[in-house]
Amino acid sequence: MIHLDFTLRQGPFLLELHEQLAGGITALFGPSGAGKTTTLDAIAGLRRPFSGRIAVGERVLFDASRGIDLPPHTRHIGYVPQEPALFPHMNVRRNVLYGRRPGQRLSVDAVTKMLEVGEFLDRRVPDLSGGERQRVALARALMSAPDVLLLDEPLAAVDVERRRRILPYLLRVRDDLGVPVIYVSHDRGEVDQLADRVIVLDAGRAAVSAGEKGS
Repeated sequence: MIHLDFTLRQGPFLLELHEQLAGGITALFGPSGAGKTTTLDAIAGLRRPFSGRIAVGERVLFDASRGIDLPPHTRHIGYVPQEPALFPHMNVRRNVLYGRRPGQRLSVDAVTKMLEVGEFLDRRVPDLSGGERQRVALARALMSAPDVLLLDEPLAAVDVERRRRILPYLLRVRDDLGVPVIYVSHDRGEVDQLADRVIVLDAGRAAVSAGEKGS
């Protein structure tokens, strides 16, 4: 269970969430400026709420009343932004292995096979297509053995055909690895295909809370 119970102020903008998310894929949906990326940043430790609590299971990442604010690198969060921040001077293999958490159970072979990136592990990043870069970024995030995977419109810059081919890999993460995913998207079709539940954000509030689809 992911507990999001916090308030974050950024200039005049106020984000306030009171949600409890189970496993599977939760989509954050809504217009630009609604607070979707800010929510991911708060979970990842890149933005600090001024009140409230964020926890993954029993592990508290942030608690204003107790003075807990874990730094990003200790939160065990995998974050894939819109533009995958791969290292251009490293090949695919070194990018995937970067930040690997010691003692994690996933092997490089298992992750690269699931995401079908094994055939170009020795290729340079500039030689990859947009869809290939997204899969490499996802593989690198998974190799950190995250407790939660955050995806910020990872397919926004990918054409329709590549997007259609990448979506099944995200479902594999949910179904084969059991890693909870919080997914930001402006595309209702993506949300309908991927999400187990949806939070519709509007002006920093949950206009529609996280109910299971079809419930």
